[in-house]
Amino acid sequence: MSFLGPVSSTDRIQSLDVMRGFSLLGIFIINMIAFHSPFLYMDGFTWWEIPSDRALYPWIDIFVQASVYPLFAMMFGYGLAIQQKRALERGAPFYSVAFRRLLVLLVIGCIHAFLIWSGDILINYAIFGLFLLLFMRFSGRILLLIGILLFIIPTGFLSVLLTLTSLVDPGGVDIYTNINGVRDSIAAYSGGTFSDIFTQRLEDWYAVNGPGNLPFLFISIFSMICIGAGAGKLQFLEKVKHKRVKWGIIVLTVFLVGLLLKSLPVLLEANIATSYIQDSLGGPFLAASYAIIVALVMEYSWIRKITKPLAAAGKMSLTIYLTQSIIGTLIFYSYGLGLYGRISLTTGTLLAVGIFLIQIILAEIWFMKFKHGPVEKVWRLLTYGRKAVKGKVVS
Repeated sequence: MSFLGPVSSTDRIQSLDVMRGFSLLGIFIINMIAFHSPFLYMDGFTWWEIPSDRALYPWIDIFVQASVYPLFAMMFGYGLAIQQKRALERGAPFYSVAFRRLLVLLVIGCIHAFLIWSGDILINYAIFGLFLLLFMRFSGRILLLIGILLFIIPTGFLSVLLTLTSLVDPGGVDIYTNINGVRDSIAAYSGGTFSDIFTQRLEDWYAVNGPGNLPFLFISIFSMICIGAGAGKLQFLEKVKHKRVKWGIIVLTVFLVGLLLKSLPVLLEANIATSYIQDSLGGPFLAASYAIIVALVMEYSWIRKITKPLAAAGKMSLTIYLTQSIIGTLIFYSYGLGLYGRISLTTGTLLAVGIFLIQIILAEIWFMKFKHGPVEKVWRLLTYGRKAVKGKVVS
C-alpha cells in the first residue's frame, strides 16, 4: 500500500493557489485593521475621523470584509477533497493521515491564537475539518447540497427575522461601539505588559469563539468548507474551462447578487440587520464569484504567467498567514513598536499591501530552492513523517 505523502508541485492546481494568494491579501487587509485598532469593538462606519478613511472603509467593507474568509474556507474544503481523491487513486490511507494533519493544524492554531493574535482562523478550520471527515464518504453533489442548505436555511431565516425586527423596532438593531472593549484594547495593546496583552487576547478570542457564537461559526464556516469539499469532488475548477459561457452567466449573476447584499449597509442603513445580511449572505456570494472569476481567467496563459507570484504565495499560505500576524503584532503591540491606535485606516491598508508584495517576492525566491514553505514543511513532517517530506514513497 502506498503512503500518502504531500502533494507534489506537478500535481498542484494553479488556480487554487492563486485563490489562496488572493485570499491572503484580503485577509491581511482586514486583519491589519484589527492589528492597529480595536476593530472587534467599534462601529467601522462611524469610527474613522479622517475623510480618506471614511471614504475607504465602505470599499473594504463591501469587497473584502466577510468575502475572503468564506473563499479561504471553500479552498480549504476543496483541498481536502483533492487529498482524498489522490489517496484513493494511489491506494493510500486518507482518513488517518487527514486526522493527523488536522490535529497538527489545531495545535498550530492554538499557538497562533493564544500567543500571537486572537483573530485566528486555524482552530475553527481544524475543528470543522475534523467534523467534515465524517461526511467525506458522501458524493460531491451531496456535500454541495448539505453545505448550501446549511448556509441558506438558517442564514435566510435569521436575515428575515432581523429585517422584521428592524421594521418593528428600528432602535433595537442599532450598532453601538463597545466603549469598555475599546478602552481595554487600547490600554493592553498599546502600553500593557505581555501578561496584559495575553489576558486581552484571551478575552478577544472568547468574544468571537465563545459558546454563544458557536452556532453562527458552525453555519458560516462549516457550510463553506462543505461546499468547497463538494466542489472539489466534482472538480469544478478543472471543468470550468469546458463551459465558459455557462459559468460566465453564473458568475455575473452571483457577483451582482453578492454585490447588492454586501452594499445594503451603504445603500440603506448600517444596523445589525443589514450588516448581518451583508456578511452572512452577501459575503459567501461574493466569495463564490471571486472563485469562479479566478477559475475562468486562469485558462489564459498570460494570466497564469502574471499570477505565478500570487500562486507562490498561495503555496505557502500557512507561512504567510502566520508571519502576517507576527509582523502586524510586532508593529503595533507594546512589546514591539507600540503603534497601536496611532495610524489611520488608509495608512494601515497601504502597509498591508506593501508587506504582502514583499511576501510575494520572498515566496518566489524561497521556491527557487525549496519545495515547501517553512511552516508547511514542519506541518508535513509532523503529519507524514520524514520520508514523505523528502518525497519518498514507502510500501
